[in-house]
Amino acid sequence: MAKGQEQAAPDAVLTRIGQVAMLHHAGDREEARDRYLALWAEIGERGDPLHRCTLARYLADTQDDPAQELTWDLRALSAAEELTEDRQADRHEDTPAARALYPSLHLDLAADYDRLGHREAARLHLGRARAAAGALAPDRYGEGVRASIDRLELRLNGAGPRTDGHDRPDGPEGRGRPPRQ
Repeated sequence: MAKGQEQAAPDAVLTRIGQVAMLHHAGDREEARDRYLALWAEIGERGDPLHRCTLARYLADTQDDPAQELTWDLRALSAAEELTEDRQADRHEDTPAARALYPSLHLDLAADYDRLGHREAARLHLGRARAAAGALAPDRYGEGVRASIDRLELRLNGAGPRTDGHDRPDGPEGRGRPPRQ
């Protein structure tokens, strides 16, 4: 396979994920979930970690059950960890950019655990999100993630409004996850 063709395949998968994300943001959550699951079946558990991380994060957003949302967010974190391992560095030139996913990945997990009533696990992942936030640029996305970390910390400490954990200003249905990059 020619070098240009090797690079086209990952772009095609990410483009397909993005197309389904537009469907989800337009309000068709169930159809988006079905299409994401079909993509997951194509990619598989051993597929490219960047694809699995991206897809699992979006799949988490389509779940009705908080436990299922947690499952998909854990899959996203696992794939991100694979992506940042040294053995993957030669496949993805933007491995440092992948590390910038950690703040929002851990924030997602903290919110999931909070919704499930696992406060200590929520605090653990919130601490990891805050520690990893230094990797974020001082842009709209980075500021959004930092603000979401602050809001969840206030809520976990009893100082913020208690919601169902879905206060995502830029995500689907206004839920509390940071904006997607």
